[in-house]
Amino acid sequence: MLDMSGHSPLCRMLVGYSSSSEEDSEEAAAQNKSCSRKCQEEDEGSDGHPVRKKPKTEEQAPKTRLPLPGCVLAMFPEEDPQTEDSALHGGRVRSFKHERGNWATYVYLPYHPEEEFGELLEEMLSAARARGVVLTPQDEFHLSVSQTVVLKHHWIQPFTQSLRAGLVHCKRFVCSAGRLKVYCNAERTRTFLGMEVCTGHAQLLDLVQAVDRTMTEFRLETFYKDPSFHVSLAWCVGDTTGQMKGFIQELQSLVDDHEERPFLLMLDCVELRCRTGNKTFRFPLKP
Repeated sequence: MLDMSGHSPLCRMLVGYSSSSEEDSEEAAAQNKSCSRKCQEEDEGSDGHPVRKKPKTEEQAPKTRLPLPGCVLAMFPEEDPQTEDSALHGGRVRSFKHERGNWATYVYLPYHPEEEFGELLEEMLSAARARGVVLTPQDEFHLSVSQTVVLKHHWIQPFTQSLRAGLVHCKRFVCSAGRLKVYCNAERTRTFLGMEVCTGHAQLLDLVQAVDRTMTEFRLETFYKDPSFHVSLAWCVGDTTGQMKGFIQELQSLVDDHEERPFLLMLDCVELRCRTGNKTFRFPLKP
């Protein structure tokens, strides 16, 4: 059935629906356009130029690192400033600063003192005190065949292997010492009372040559050109060479007249040792 306009009701409904849809579309487009304009305004600065947005990573809170376990921290302790305090070492001053990974190293023949030696040493220390010099006995007694050098930790194994190979043909021997002598280190920070070797000098030079070959291989300082082989008995802080030389003959008399005969310090050289840090390596000499 047609109305006065000539359209059926169904047609009018379809036309009305289409008109409504077009209005909705135009309204949605207008909203989108407004939103787009607003976003553009937010992206632009006051001068109309676009503003660069910060990356998202900058807006995130920084991650918190987990603490290391105590057992791991104990493997790498911090440098203790007290290790450089000379007051904790009887006033001794290091020849070189302690650094992690550097190991003070020297090669020597050990001397195991007998009771007679201990009695004589106490007599000499007492006589020195009476002359105004307080001497401290060595913690251990030895005869050095190398200077003290700095060895890197990763060199220890190849260094000791080289020493062992170089000493394979060196034979055991006996040497003796009986003449007192005053020594002072290169830094003039300590003075030593030593007993100089009087027999076995040639065999000691052979050992030095073998040790020097290893030192040269690792570009380390070799031993002295004209060495005075000796066993250090006691020491004091500072350079007291002149003062001690003034009464060295008095101390020598104690050695020469000990129990009505001269005292001889005897070293049974059956093995060479290498001390590096807190490690000691032994190298038996050939029988």
